[in-house]
Amino acid sequence: MRFIPTKVHGVLDYIVGIALIAAPWLFGFASVGGAAVVIPIVLGVGLIVYSLFTKYEWGPFGFIPMPVHLVFDIVASLFLALSPWLFGFADEALNVWLPHVVVGAAVIVVVLFSQPQPVTTRGRAATA
Repeated sequence: MRFIPTKVHGVLDYIVGIALIAAPWLFGFASVGGAAVVIPIVLGVGLIVYSLFTKYEWGPFGFIPMPVHLVFDIVASLFLALSPWLFGFADEALNVWLPHVVVGAAVIVVVLFSQPQPVTTRGRAATA
């Protein structure tokens, strides 16, 4: 079931982190301000930071075990997906709230299919 290697997951972490930071401008809702703008930026920066400290191929300062990283991903993604209702901007235009929901849901799907440990050079999962 878990077919996304940590090496691919790591690349996606940095791409999604940058996309979240840029989302208010990419989707044209930067002028809305407030939580709609702050949440993706903060979560994007957070994703990049905890990815840098994850024990996987793309974590240069790796000390956070990959299973913990995946829990962070789930919690942050649920928060992102629910944020339009938690912070009252679900009644804004579609381009304001839909990216939060879609990216949050997409990351949860990626986590569900991601391997919980990096593979060592010998082809075995590394131990935590």
